[in-house]
Amino acid sequence: MGGAVVDTGDSGVKAPDGGWGWAVLFGCFVITGFSYAFPKAVSVFFKELIREFGVGYSDTAWISSILLAMLYGSGPICSILVNRFGCRPVMMVGGLFASLGMILASFATNIIHIYLCTGVITGLGLALNFQPSLIMLNRYFSEKRPLANGLAAAGSPVALCCLSPLGQVLQYKYGWRGGFLILGGILLNCCACGALMRPLIAPKTSEVDEKETKPKPKPKLLDFTVFRDRGFLIYTVAAAIMVLGLFVPPVFVVSYAKELGNEDTKSALLLTILGFIDIFARPTCGIIAGLKWVRPRCVYLFSFAMIFNGITDLIGSMAKDYPSLVVFCIFFGISYGMVGALQFEVLMAIVGTEKFSSAIGLVLLVEAFAVLVGPPGAGRLLDATNNYMFVFLLAGCEVVLSALVLAICNMLFIKRKPEQPDPPAKMEMAIIDTEMDELNKAPKNDQDNGGGENGKKQAVEQEAMTKSDDKRVEEPESIGTDSIEVETDSKNVTEPNGVVVEPESSL
Repeated sequence: MGGAVVDTGDSGVKAPDGGWGWAVLFGCFVITGFSYAFPKAVSVFFKELIREFGVGYSDTAWISSILLAMLYGSGPICSILVNRFGCRPVMMVGGLFASLGMILASFATNIIHIYLCTGVITGLGLALNFQPSLIMLNRYFSEKRPLANGLAAAGSPVALCCLSPLGQVLQYKYGWRGGFLILGGILLNCCACGALMRPLIAPKTSEVDEKETKPKPKPKLLDFTVFRDRGFLIYTVAAAIMVLGLFVPPVFVVSYAKELGNEDTKSALLLTILGFIDIFARPTCGIIAGLKWVRPRCVYLFSFAMIFNGITDLIGSMAKDYPSLVVFCIFFGISYGMVGALQFEVLMAIVGTEKFSSAIGLVLLVEAFAVLVGPPGAGRLLDATNNYMFVFLLAGCEVVLSALVLAICNMLFIKRKPEQPDPPAKMEMAIIDTEMDELNKAPKNDQDNGGGENGKKQAVEQEAMTKSDDKRVEEPESIGTDSIEVETDSKNVTEPNGVVVEPESSL
C-alpha cells in the first residue's frame, strides 16, 4: 500500500506513459467531467420541473440523488461487463444509454418518468463510461500515473463551470424539454470518448513461442479476492467514512450564505470560486504525488489532504460573514481538489492493474450507501438544530476520522514495500551488478595477493580452454626440472595467450 506499483496490464504490455495514452487521458477528462458535473448541472432545471409537475423541491432533488446512486452503486455491474467485454464496447453502449435517458426525459409527463429516464438510464450510462475510463487510464500510465489522474480529475470542476451556465442558457431559450434534448445530444460525446479507449496489444511472437506459451486463465468477472488485501480493506473503510462528509459543504454553502443575508447571485458565486480553485488544485497535486520521494508515500499525502479538508470544514463552521465564506471556499477548493486527484491514484497503487477493474466497482458500491446517507443526514441535522455550524462540524469530523483511520491503520498493519523495477529490468540489473562485482574483485585480489584464489581459478579455466582449442600448452611430464627452466618455458607459452601460470608450477 505504501509503494507504487508498476503495472503491465492484463495483456502483459507495459504502460507506454504517453503516445496514444494522451488521447485516452483526454477521453477520461471529458468522461469525468460529465459523470461528476452532470448531476449538479441538472439542478438548474428544478424550478421549471416544480412548476411543470406541481411537486416540491425535495421531490426534484431525488433526480440528482438517483444519478449519483447509479454512478456509484452500479460499480460491480460495470466491473463484470468490463472483465467480460472490455472497456471500449462498454463505454460505447454507456454513451448511448446516457444520451437516450435525457432524450426520453424530454418527453416526460410526470416526475417518476424523469426519475426512470434521467436518474436510472442516464445514471447507468454515465457509470458505464466513468469506471472503464479510469481502468484504461491506469493501463496506459504507470510512471506518470499521478499526473494523469490529476489531469483527468480536473475534468469535474471544468465541466461544472461549463455545464451549469449552459443549462441556464438552454432553459431560458428552449425550456426544460429542449434543454434536456440538447444535453442528450451532448452526451453522445461519451461514445466518441469510448472510441478513444484503444486496448493495449502485446507484440506478436514467433510460432515456437506461441506453441510454448501456456494459455492464460480467463479473468474473473468480479474478483472478490481483493478483500484479502489489508490495504484494500483499510482504503474501503476510510473512503466510506470520508464520503459521508466530503460532499456536504458544497451542497449547503450557498444556503449558508443566504442564511447570513447575502443575495442569491452573490451566494452562488461561492461555488464558482470553489470550482475555479479546484481546477488548478487537482493537476498540481498530481504533479506533487508523482515526485520520487512522495509517490511511495502517496497514501499519507492522501491522508493529509483529508485532514486538510476536514479541518477546513471545522474552521468554516465558525464563519459569520461573506468574506470568511470566501476564504473557506478557497481552502476547501484546494483540499477538495487534492482529495479528488489522489483517491483513485491510491487505489491503483494498492491493487494494481489486474484487480483494479474489480476493486473500483466494489469501492464505488460501498461509497454509494455513504453518498445516499451523507447529505440527507446532514439535512436532517439542519432541520433539527436550524444551525449550519453543526452541519459543517459533523462533515469535518467525519472526514478527519477517515484520514486518521487510513493513516494509522496503514502505519500499524501495512509494511511499506520499496519500489521495484520491472522483472526484465530487475534481472538485467542483477546480472550487471554481479559482473561488475566480479570484475572489481579480480584485479584487486590479483594486485593484493599475487593472483590469489580468483587468479588461480581463472588460470585453471583458461589453461583448460587452451588445451582443448589450440593444443599449444602441454603439461610437463615431471616436476623435477630446474626452476629457472620452468619460469622461462612458462613465459614462452603464456605470453602470447595471456594465460597466468599457477604459482605452484614455478616451484
